[in-house]
Amino acid sequence: MLATADSRNPSVLGEGSVDAPQVSIIIPIFNEEDNVDALVGALWAVLAQASFTFEVLLINDGSNDRTLARLRAAAAKKPQARIIDFRRNYGQTAAIMAGIDYARGKIIISLDADLQNDPRDIPLLLAKLDEGYDVVSGWRQDRQDAAIRRNLASRLANRLISMISGVKLHDYGCTLKAYRADVIKDVRLYGEMHRFIPIYASWMGARVTEIPVTHNARKFGKSKYGLERAFKVILDLLVVKFLDRHFVKPIYVFGGFGLISLVISILSGLWMIYLKIFDNVSMILTPLPLLTVLTFLIAFISLLLGLIAEMLVRTYFESQHRAPYNVRALINFEND
Repeated sequence: MLATADSRNPSVLGEGSVDAPQVSIIIPIFNEEDNVDALVGALWAVLAQASFTFEVLLINDGSNDRTLARLRAAAAKKPQARIIDFRRNYGQTAAIMAGIDYARGKIIISLDADLQNDPRDIPLLLAKLDEGYDVVSGWRQDRQDAAIRRNLASRLANRLISMISGVKLHDYGCTLKAYRADVIKDVRLYGEMHRFIPIYASWMGARVTEIPVTHNARKFGKSKYGLERAFKVILDLLVVKFLDRHFVKPIYVFGGFGLISLVISILSGLWMIYLKIFDNVSMILTPLPLLTVLTFLIAFISLLLGLIAEMLVRTYFESQHRAPYNVRALINFEND
């Protein structure tokens, strides 16, 4: 059953209008000319039954086939379809970021264009949001992909991400997700970080959950991703973890590493002196002088980097007029 803006939970969708639809659906698209017509047909078959207002943001990520022409033809027949055409290919993360930036709905839903995500699962996501969640992530329990190259690597990556981030999800890579707009509108995405949106939302106090969704085998075209993507994800995960723990206090990272290096420098210097005095071992016969000087320089540079990072963080917050915290609600502040 479709989730609607009724008396059960009016805060989920609220009142919609032509200028401000209740639900925004964002779809990044790159070289999917054979899937566009089927995607639009399947999507509108579901949305035609909906009692909420909606818009569909189709982000053409620099396709070099006939994808844009197919999208223009679809938009000419569907007034709710809005096309964002990139000048070149920027990647899925940038496309999703553009969709979030231009979305006008109170609820934002993302899905892939290759029809491996089933539009019929959209009502399930909305129904789960009705239960009070802020982010609902799709979980492809029965994946229709290569068992080793995609499925095994994905399972290992999802466990690693869940362990490091503390946000337990089975399938970070599933594009089919639903968000309340107010928890992700201020999120900025780079690299391959679109899969980490639930983590960002969780940092801001969002309630995150997941539900099983259908996963279909790709009928047309071929996947744009391979094993090399896993390395990018791991590096982006390191950035996410750093931002989670140390974004407002980077001196703890650089300074901590610097202090460890300084301790190593002092210990190696003392050992070098001990060997010279008590064992009559020439300093130049051991690597200790080089180790002492090198670790001391690393300590000095790390501490300086930490101080510079602290100044950059403060400049960032001041220039963006942002506070290093996020407020869910204000009570009895109406007069202010």
